[in-house]
Formats: sequence, structure tokens, C-alpha cells
Amino acid sequence: MEQTWRWYGPRDRITLKDIRQTGATGIVTALHHIPNGEEWTVEEIMERKKTIEDAGLRWSVVESVPVHEDIKKHTGNYQKYIENYKKTIANLAQCGIYTVCYNFMPVLDWTRTDLTYHFEDGSEALRYVHKHFVAFDVFILERPNARKDYPEELVEEAEIWYRSIGNGEINVLSETIIKGLPGSEESYTLDDLRNVIASYSTIDNEQLRANLFYFLDEVVPVAEKAELKLAVHADDPPWGLLGLPRIVSTYEDLQKLLSHYDSVSNGLTLCTGSFGAGYFNDVPRMAKSFANRINFLHLRNVSRDKDLNFYEDYLLQGDIDIFDVVKTMVEEEERRKQEGRNDILIPVRPDHGNQMFGDLGQKNNPGYSLYGRMKGLAEIRGLEAAVRRMQIPQQ
Repeated sequence: MEQTWRWYGPRDRITLKDIRQTGATGIVTALHHIPNGEEWTVEEIMERKKTIEDAGLRWSVVESVPVHEDIKKHTGNYQKYIENYKKTIANLAQCGIYTVCYNFMPVLDWTRTDLTYHFEDGSEALRYVHKHFVAFDVFILERPNARKDYPEELVEEAEIWYRSIGNGEINVLSETIIKGLPGSEESYTLDDLRNVIASYSTIDNEQLRANLFYFLDEVVPVAEKAELKLAVHADDPPWGLLGLPRIVSTYEDLQKLLSHYDSVSNGLTLCTGSFGAGYFNDVPRMAKSFANRINFLHLRNVSRDKDLNFYEDYLLQGDIDIFDVVKTMVEEEERRKQEGRNDILIPVRPDHGNQMFGDLGQKNNPGYSLYGRMKGLAEIRGLEAAVRRMQIPQQ
């Protein structure tokens, strides 16, 4: 597998020099300064690519070329934004970048209720407590009819907890959830969030899936022609939130998506943490079933329960069999090698990591520590080496 690292560009506290010392050879990044929906020009792409290559690294994966909300809702200027998307992926391929991660989640890119969950060893991680999210939805955001989306007993538990906390904790919870909004460095308010949620009021799962299929029918042929691979990311977490539709959450969702347009250019980002947050998802089974369509791999572990609570755990702990997933990916690379393909290596990155050592107290993008991810990358490297040693007879 190609070992990669997510970098947030020149403003990232973690530099390309730092990344090179982790052992990663590939960079996963995006042109974050370009507004959603606008074309990424060859000139902009090449400027960023040169910066990466001057540091002795390779721009391996784009994460992400954002899908504009108009495309997801099939309203407004959606056709213009689709055309810009086509131009962008063609330009990326022209510049030698052939893997593009994207997601089709309405409104929120990810959701947690705690960004500093304390481990016994003194490190910190991200956590989601479902009761706390329900309290936010029903009593802080006050989304219309929100109570109807939850069992009454759960709402009562959420209210008891909500009444026990102060304004400071309420503000922290609100800010934490708003951080999952794309461009969350802007000044979003609860009213902004209410308004954008309301814009999805007539869109259910089937309508959102139809909108995704329309998008794929438009862009996959362009990707195929450019020999570029799209890689859809899982919903994070993989269940409905705030009354919004979710369509990349389960094994069945992936079956529908990947069978709709049967092409390696219509592929998957297998995020073990996002899918794995749902106790109902068998991530190793997903890896085995869809291995030939996995174009990008995010490895992290979670500890979860059947009440939809989870926290991000160390890679070799938690409830996901990461060894089995890595074994499947190594086998898939060997299969691609036997086929004589030129895209044998599957890019993999450590996805999130505990805040530890010098990361503690630093301003990082949530989950994107230096030391925690370096630990994860080293463990990925060790797992792959062990799997290959087991599978390939030694001379």
C-alpha cells in the first residue's frame, strides 16, 4: 500500500518536512482556498503540486473535491457546478493526480460531541455520545419536530443531561458540532444551521440517492476517459442526523452505489472508522466484498456500543479487526499485480490519531494530530509487513 498523510496546505501546523519524517511518501490534500463549486485550474493545481514535490513528496490523492450543496439537492446552479467538477477532475488528471475522494453527505462532513475525550494514558481523542447529540438537536438547535426522530425515553435522558450542564458546556457542544460543517472556520450560527437543514426538508434517502446517481452519470465518464478514480467517503457517523438523509452508510448502500455505475472510476474510500462507528456494519466483510472498487483507504479504529455511542480508539484496539482489513487489501494488491494493472498500490492514510506528547494543547484540525497519526502510520506499516511476510514464502 502507498503510505500517505493528510495535509491541510501551507497553513497546516504540521509541515511537509514533518510529514516526510513520518515515513509517508504520498500527500493527501486539497485546494481549500477555492470556494466549493468553482473549477480548479491547471495553474492552481500545479502550484500546489510543485510545493509538495519540492519537499520530496508526491501528491497522491485529492481529499476532497467538494460536491456543492446544489448538486446534492439538484437545485439552483447544480448543472454549472457539475460542469466545473468535470473540468476539475480532468485538470487533476492532466497534472498527474488520479485519485479523488469526495462525499455526498448533506450539510455536515462529520459529527462528534467531544473533541477532547480523555484516555487514562493522558492522551485525547474524538468521541460521539448519542444522548448529547439528541440534547443538541432537541433543546439547543430546537429543530422542528426533532423529538419525533428519537425514542421518548432517550429524549427524557437527553433533557436530564441538558438541564444539568451550564452555558459554557452548551456553547462547547454547539461549536463542536458546527465544526463538522464544510468551511467551519467561517462564522456559522445556529440559525445558519437551521436554514441549511430546512433546505433539505423535501429530500429523503431515495431522492438524495437519485441525485447522487445523476452526478455519477455525469462525472464518471469524464473520470474514465482521464483514467482517474473517484472514491466516495462514508457518512460519518453512518446513520441519520438532524432529519437529513444518509445514503453511504451501510453494506446495502454500497451495493446500490457501486452497481449503479460499474466502473473502477466509480469507487470507494473505505473508512474503517466511519463505517465502523455503526455496530451494524461488518467492516472486514465490506473490505472483502468491495475490494476491487476500493480506491483509497482510511484506517482508524473505534470502540462502540449498540446505543450509537463511540470514541476513536488506538488503531490496534477497538472493535474493528484492522488486521483483517489490511490482509484483504494486501491480497487485493496482489490480485491487481497478477492482472498486470498499473494501479496496484492502494493509497492508505492513518485517519485521525490521539492528541499526545507535543500535540496536546496545540491547535490542530480535529483528529489530525502529528504524533497520534505517526503512531498509527507506523502500526499500519508493521501490519502490512507482517501480512506480506505471512503470505509470501521466504527464500
